[in-house]
Amino acid sequence: MKKIAIFISGRGSNMKAIMEQCQHGILKGIAEPVLVFSNKVDATGLDYAKSQGIETACIESLGLKRAEFDRQVVDLLAGYKIDFIVLAGYMRILSPVLVQAYPKRIINIHPADTTQHQGLHGYEWAWENKLPETKITVHYVDEGLDTGSIIAQGTVDLRGAENLDEIERRGLAVEHKLYSETLKMILLGTR
Repeated sequence: MKKIAIFISGRGSNMKAIMEQCQHGILKGIAEPVLVFSNKVDATGLDYAKSQGIETACIESLGLKRAEFDRQVVDLLAGYKIDFIVLAGYMRILSPVLVQAYPKRIINIHPADTTQHQGLHGYEWAWENKLPETKITVHYVDEGLDTGSIIAQGTVDLRGAENLDEIERRGLAVEHKLYSETLKMILLGTR
């Protein structure tokens, strides 16, 4: 079983979906969440992780330079002997310090096709551009912003969506399913 650390910055809806799949679904016996980490002390997802008996940790990133912060994160992770870092709504760009410590072992999910839109506000981008569909991308993290190798993509049908909230609801439904399915392939070495 592969040990994973899940990184969040907020409510952690993808973290919850992954943890449910680890407990009762397609990741059971494959992935073991050993840590939920946040760069924000008020991330509500930390409370959920604690309620599930998962160890949590937080290093507040405010005011720290990326490399300095990530050096502290690498030091923290050393004691957990994790196999993969899973970014699940982690809203911080990783420095080379962290990326090089876990090459091809940091995975992210992005609410857009990373060949068309990188960075924040993927759903807003789809809404503003009146796209009939958008893609959710699971990719390895490299030293760029959403530029790592694409592992898998899922399509979100946006036709008939009347507002941004509806687009986000549709997108999250795809994210929650796609991320766990893709993690299973990665952890089993089939992807």
